[in-house]
Amino acid sequence: MTILEQMLLKNKCFVNSTALIDEQSSNNVGKLPKRKLAVFTCMDTRLVDFLEPALGLRREDAVVIKNAGNSVTGPFEATIRSLVIAIYELGVQEIIVIGHEDCGVAHSSADTVIDKMLARGISPDAIKMIKDELAVWLDTFHHPHDNVCQVVAKIRNNPLIPKDVPIHGLMFDPHTGEVSVLVSGYGSETV
Repeated sequence: MTILEQMLLKNKCFVNSTALIDEQSSNNVGKLPKRKLAVFTCMDTRLVDFLEPALGLRREDAVVIKNAGNSVTGPFEATIRSLVIAIYELGVQEIIVIGHEDCGVAHSSADTVIDKMLARGISPDAIKMIKDELAVWLDTFHHPHDNVCQVVAKIRNNPLIPKDVPIHGLMFDPHTGEVSVLVSGYGSETV
């Protein structure tokens, strides 16, 4: 059975469970985040079903945005666009950037990713289009703590993000669930 077939079977069981339907029904859950919060974090699988409970967040509490290494690479790239919609359309009033210990992106490099792309049949011409951007992103991300502080600054200094939106920077331990504050958005100080 393929992964997709397994997921569809699980979905059928989920939908047919009346207890789950009553508890999880989208009729009971709104699309606006109740806590007026956006969480921007990494796509690491160790954070799934672990990060949100560790922060006391439940379904409907926050908008959650994820990408590799919780990175912001430009003034209007996908993360910034998502935050703009979260603020202006969904009522988000606070942003938390969360990096994590032992981030895989910190151990990556443009050269190793390019080698793997070539081995999988990606055209060298296609790689030329993104090589410089890939290097700027991967070859400068080696310290997740620094990355969180830099991402907070990029979001804070983006002219599309209102100055009255606090932007915090946290680190998460994917082994213990412990969170530490690197940047408090309630003041200009770094913790």
